[in-house]
Amino acid sequence: MLSLLAVRLRPHLRPRTLLLLPALCLLYVIVLIPFTPGIRDIRKAKVDQPAQIYSADGKLLAEFKPTHREWVSLKQISPNVVDALIATEDRRFHEHHGIDWRRTASAALHTFSGNRQGGSTLTQQLARNLYPDEVGRSQTLTRKLKEAITAFKIEAVYSKDEILETYLNTVPFLYNAYGIEMAARTYFGRSAGQLDVLESATLIGMLKGNSYYNPVINPERALDRRNIVLGQMVRFGHLAPATLDALKKRPLRIDFERQTEEPGRAPHFAQQLRKWLIAWADDHDFNIYSDGLLVRTTIDSRLQSMAMQSLMWQGNQLQSIANAAWGGRGGCANANGDLARAFVRETGEYRAARDAGANDADALKHLVADRSFMRTVCENKTRVQAAFLALDPRNGQIKAWVGSRDFTQDPFDHVQQARRQPGSTFKPFVYGAAFERGAMPTDTFIDQDVTIPVAGNETWHPTDEAPPSGRPVSLRDGIAYSKNRITAQLMQTVGPARVARLARNMGVRESPLDEVPSLALGTSPVTLKEMVSAYGSIANDGNYMEPLLVTRIENRQGDVLAQFDSTPERALSVDAAHKLIDVMRDVVNRGTGSTIRTRFGIRADVAGKTGTTQDNADGWFILMHPQLVAGAWVGFNDSRVTLRSDYWGQGAHSALPMVGDFTQRALRSHLIDARARFDLQAPPGAWQTAVTRLRDWIDQTFGKSSKPTAPKPGQTATQKPVRVKRAPAEPEAQVTEEAPQQPPVFQTMPPLLPTASDAASEAPASAP
Repeated sequence: MLSLLAVRLRPHLRPRTLLLLPALCLLYVIVLIPFTPGIRDIRKAKVDQPAQIYSADGKLLAEFKPTHREWVSLKQISPNVVDALIATEDRRFHEHHGIDWRRTASAALHTFSGNRQGGSTLTQQLARNLYPDEVGRSQTLTRKLKEAITAFKIEAVYSKDEILETYLNTVPFLYNAYGIEMAARTYFGRSAGQLDVLESATLIGMLKGNSYYNPVINPERALDRRNIVLGQMVRFGHLAPATLDALKKRPLRIDFERQTEEPGRAPHFAQQLRKWLIAWADDHDFNIYSDGLLVRTTIDSRLQSMAMQSLMWQGNQLQSIANAAWGGRGGCANANGDLARAFVRETGEYRAARDAGANDADALKHLVADRSFMRTVCENKTRVQAAFLALDPRNGQIKAWVGSRDFTQDPFDHVQQARRQPGSTFKPFVYGAAFERGAMPTDTFIDQDVTIPVAGNETWHPTDEAPPSGRPVSLRDGIAYSKNRITAQLMQTVGPARVARLARNMGVRESPLDEVPSLALGTSPVTLKEMVSAYGSIANDGNYMEPLLVTRIENRQGDVLAQFDSTPERALSVDAAHKLIDVMRDVVNRGTGSTIRTRFGIRADVAGKTGTTQDNADGWFILMHPQLVAGAWVGFNDSRVTLRSDYWGQGAHSALPMVGDFTQRALRSHLIDARARFDLQAPPGAWQTAVTRLRDWIDQTFGKSSKPTAPKPGQTATQKPVRVKRAPAEPEAQVTEEAPQQPPVFQTMPPLLPTASDAASEAPASAP
């Protein structure tokens, strides 16, 4: 009964149904429009507008691109590429408005008959490539409709040439090569404008399936596909038919080379900045790859170049020493067999041999006998590494940042990522904590054997290169000559907890510090960035300034979006900071860092500290100038490897030359003022200022001015004497004015026992 009724009603419903279906389809399309990219997004996506990173002196340091791509205009692309693309992918490209209805209908018929074909135009493919998240990639009707809507929008905004240019610059070609320019360089070693017909056909042929038609690993498939593209070019009038047979017989002639991104002027700095900028952009609704941000950094490109040159110069010399120490290139097996075998056991080749069933002896014997393998292992392990950082202590702005000897060889950043024992460069925190408690540079300790009890019924016995003299040594001499026994006794007096707290306040804020007596000699690993930042606090009258990477961020129109500066935080009293600078001057005037004066001829007002760790695994030196603090670290990625020299392994001979050469260059270039001096005069207090003003008022009011005085030579009777603020004497001749002598506070104070928080002591660091 129901079926009979349906048959009778069907002719009456047919016209309504025919009208209803298009209406429903149209409604569905309208519903999908808000879920496709808007016109504003499409305008932004026409070309990449990556964040551009500029130095403080206006030099381009880097561009943050999402992929390895170099944008070229359509005029810079060979016409052969465009002809091959249109003939193969969209022959009616210049006739349609985003969708080729004839091709779409033909593809649908073939698909329904079991022969699946694609009907997307270049504009639709571009929509899918630019907006994979919004359009999607699933083979559904919804995805095709979104793709078509987006294609219409693109055609409404851009010309055909602009669409072709954008398409060719955004399509992927494997091996991290995006766009036709990088593809041309990767597969043929030339630019996109130099591609001939065969090369153009090969690259366009890859678009059907990059991996399947990869000319590097599937040359036969790539050749067949290239010839199909050539046939299409002939069919649609882009190539003369007479040339086809000859062209098809030509080989591929691939000249493959992976393209590497240029490291730039400050690659490690840019690497760290990218992380920071991504977080900032996410918080403020910006995209570092497309919003055209202009980032003004604190780096000075001139100082950056000097730092890289100094590090390369000294690093190469140290590498020669390391090669000799380890038996020449690839000779670590001869220099230290046990350690070389340990290196081998850590390789993937050794693990593969063991997984294949070889025992330890056989795997080692086979690999050690492979000279090429051992050369690679030894060169990697015995490659000298170094890091360098310089900042302005007055505002915390980082001026130079070098994270390794060669970014392309070792992108690991030894400035911020590597934590190494600082050795004696940590000692200023001990002396600073003592000066904070009232100690004077003239206070003394006896140079004698020291045994300090630590937790677990153990003792710590710090030593120096020279045996104990039994004589009193002042704190000034203790830091100048980096006396471990004197520093250890001072540590007993002030306590590890107080020293660790001061180090954190001054800049060592990320690395954990073990509050044990041996902390005095730098046994807790820290980063170079933390140490240079902390020395900046010393140079800045005890005020900590957070290290600054960026001064401001602008949009592409030059409008300022954000500005950044550091706020001073009191970490050490002014008086203690001045005492610390004064005694650290002696390090470079006559102590372990004296080659700053004797070898590099630096006469400016500077102070610093050397540092060396156990077995000479790490060499450090940090130098303070009123306008610039610079520090260097030297070592190996594997701390088991050292320079194997008691001379070259010391920070005074490994790291100091980098800082000395850099500072010498900066002074000669007048990027820092050779006449600048640390102002070690304490500012007058409020009471002293008031008394001085009152005295001046009394002098002016009650008679001193009523009695004319004879003019001084060269001064007329109408001139008034001018009070001139004299600069302090040169560092070598400076005399520090001390308070009246009192019994040394720290000599008479009994040593403090370790607190309950003291853990087991680590091995002491060697004296630099």
